[in-house]
Amino acid sequence: MGCFITNEYELQEMIIAFVRAFGLHRPEQTPCGQPVTVAEAHTLIELSRQELLSQHNLTERLHLEKSTVSRLVGILEQRGWLERCRSQQDGRIFLLELTEAGQKAAAQLAQARQAKFARILAAIPTEAQPQVLSALDILLEALNEAE
Repeated sequence: MGCFITNEYELQEMIIAFVRAFGLHRPEQTPCGQPVTVAEAHTLIELSRQELLSQHNLTERLHLEKSTVSRLVGILEQRGWLERCRSQQDGRIFLLELTEAGQKAAAQLAQARQAKFARILAAIPTEAQPQVLSALDILLEALNEAE
């Protein structure tokens, strides 16, 4: 392909184009077209991976502020997708668990996400797929280091 980034402006423009093409700039839905925000979707994903999760651990996994996670938990709780209870070991800790409706919403998100990524992967030439994954890994490492 022969495309090399020569300065931070080019990187910025490429990432902006990626964000728009992937749909991350649409706050009212996920890139896979589900009617929840990206933050809500990521919250559902994390909660679906583990039966009980403390609000503190969720905050760390999402890399968000405590107040933002509290707001997200409240939204999901209002929708009936999440239940919050105090830990029996430590009453200061809230444990979060998806309800049956929350598990269904998370499963629908997972299915839509899988279908979206299958379409994206199918559009990448087979021989270029390892390069794409490697580039994303390098970018992720750079983002983590820059923080």
